[in-house]
Amino acid sequence: MSFQLAVIRQRYTPYGGAERFVSLALTALADRGVTLSLYTRQWPEGESVFQPVICNPFYLGSLWRDWSFGRSVCKAIERDQPTLVQSHERISCCDIFRAGDGVHRVWLEQRRRHMSWWDKARIALNPAHHFRLAAERRLFASPRLKAVICISEMVKSEVLQHFRIAPEKLHVIYNAVDADRFSPALAIHRGEIRRRYGIPESAILFLLLGSGYDRKGVGPAIEAIARLPPHAHLLVVGKDKHASRYQAQAQRLGSNRIHFAGPQADPRPFYGAADVFVLPTLYDPLSNAVLEALACGLPVITSLKCGAGEIVAASSAGFLNDARDIKALSQNMIRLLDADTRMMCSINARRAAQVLTAKEMSGRLLALYDGLLNPDAGISNSTPGFISGQSA
Repeated sequence: MSFQLAVIRQRYTPYGGAERFVSLALTALADRGVTLSLYTRQWPEGESVFQPVICNPFYLGSLWRDWSFGRSVCKAIERDQPTLVQSHERISCCDIFRAGDGVHRVWLEQRRRHMSWWDKARIALNPAHHFRLAAERRLFASPRLKAVICISEMVKSEVLQHFRIAPEKLHVIYNAVDADRFSPALAIHRGEIRRRYGIPESAILFLLLGSGYDRKGVGPAIEAIARLPPHAHLLVVGKDKHASRYQAQAQRLGSNRIHFAGPQADPRPFYGAADVFVLPTLYDPLSNAVLEALACGLPVITSLKCGAGEIVAASSAGFLNDARDIKALSQNMIRLLDADTRMMCSINARRAAQVLTAKEMSGRLLALYDGLLNPDAGISNSTPGFISGQSA
């Protein structure tokens, strides 16, 4: 297969979730003769997979930033005429849209659930949200749009619920996870990390890894851990500009079992130190952190609005609950204090992650591209076996 694939990503960093998707899958495409171009504002040093096309018009503020980038990119696409255009942004001049951020309307609905009337009014009056909602509507109504890559079944169902689009255009392709880099072998870091943060070796350690504490559910996790027996500890890894508020919350609850590690360049040792991964996120279309935790053999507790939760549930690798249901969250955490339950979930977690290989993902992408370029051949939009109940 030989063709030119243009990928649109406004802010490209080799370390982001969407970029890990690109790096793992599209490198394999380049090895098979696919020419890759990246339309972006900035080009990272050392990146060699793509041919860069810089689209960096002047802007002030996020609204102008998104509008000006979309306008500049569409002009460049019209000029260059690549074979296929895959956008990771809500831009309508694409053949394929990767819905890596989920559905913005659903995200706003989740945010508003527990907000004050003042915060709800701020969202309603924010022009950036209106711009993104309108861009989303234009994108899914675009006659050019041939396919949507949904990174979970949850995202697929949300797209079908809120937009008039043919179901056959929607293809669930999960992100890959490196099951060699993230594995139970990381437990070699268990003692060192626990000593660093004063966590007893005998403690059952719940790990929450994610930045943006409100969305990731740090507050509910703190409340839940305070209801657990003394040998249960919580370690929070990630950044938030209001981190001190959550530290104060932990102090108010009188718990010395809640530890904050801040942002970490390499999260792997922290997975190795943990017994359970917990992420009561308000909205996460997939969550690479959950996939990494599964690969490390960690049981997972996450929310009903986390796309990776469908893998957890289908594989019996942990438990799900509403993001703000403190009682249900604490009960699920208590269930995983039992050693036999943790062991069973751990085995299932590792098995589920081993299906999500870069080879599997790139194969699905190639099948999608081939189907678009050769429509008579048809396109398969099936998902990995464990989602349909088959053995992983």
